Amino acid sequence: EAPQRVVVLDTGEVDNALALGAPVVGAPVTDVLNYQAYLSDQLEGIEDTGTISEPNFEAILALDPDLIIGSKQRYEAIYPQLSAIAPTVFTESLRVPWQSNFLFHADALGKSEEGEALIEAYDAHIAELQAALGDALDTTTISIIRFRPGQVRLYLKSSYIGYILQDVGLSRPESQNEDVFSAEISMEEMQLADADYIFVTGYDVEDSERETFLNSPLWQTLEAVQNGHVVDINDDTWIAGLGIQAANLVLDDLQAILAPESLAEATPEATEAAN
Repeated sequence: EAPQRVVVLDTGEVDNALALGAPVVGAPVTDVLNYQAYLSDQLEGIEDTGTISEPNFEAILALDPDLIIGSKQRYEAIYPQLSAIAPTVFTESLRVPWQSNFLFHADALGKSEEGEALIEAYDAHIAELQAALGDALDTTTISIIRFRPGQVRLYLKSSYIGYILQDVGLSRPESQNEDVFSAEISMEEMQLADADYIFVTGYDVEDSERETFLNSPLWQTLEAVQNGHVVDINDDTWIAGLGIQAANLVLDDLQAILAPESLAEATPEATEAAN
């Protein structure tokens, strides 16, 4: 009911557990620092438990946890080893609406009330952004393109960032209006990425086709490119975060990019952030 020594195995679990004030003793710290730099000031006293893809059973055992949190999608094959160490709770997937996973984590941690309060605050943040966007909320389409080694991926509606955009009410281009996680595109299919705004991200981009794409004559034909509406975004929060802290940071980014005048009317600090 009130776990005191929690081990979390993946990025969404780390983000959510820390947001809830859970007593996290172990996490894939090195990977978190690599993929979730926005959490770097929240990791003091947390021991490294290996990588996201390969948890270190010995390190987890040494921490004597009373709860381990992960996902069936990522860790189903090693559930027997983990559950032999401590009670182990898995969400079904990384790709269901992230809010459902967050509330599931809150329940497992004995922090359902705190979870509901954080969702209410997120909803209020959504309402604030919608008010700032005004008429643009109904007329602006958004595209998310991520460059990975050997892959150019459009993130669609059933992805982490896709669920956030649906919460806000921002539309996708008709070619991307699908309830699926993502779609891979080739150079010849680049037109599918066009929208009023194209948000660009990636990891290991030196091994990707990013420069080839962005320097292509075809890229220059896209409406968002011609209008100067191509924006580099933070992969840590928009893609890898998978939790409530990252979601709120994405909302901040959307307001700074799509409605900077609303921040200029607010506070000097907000104006500086928008710039």
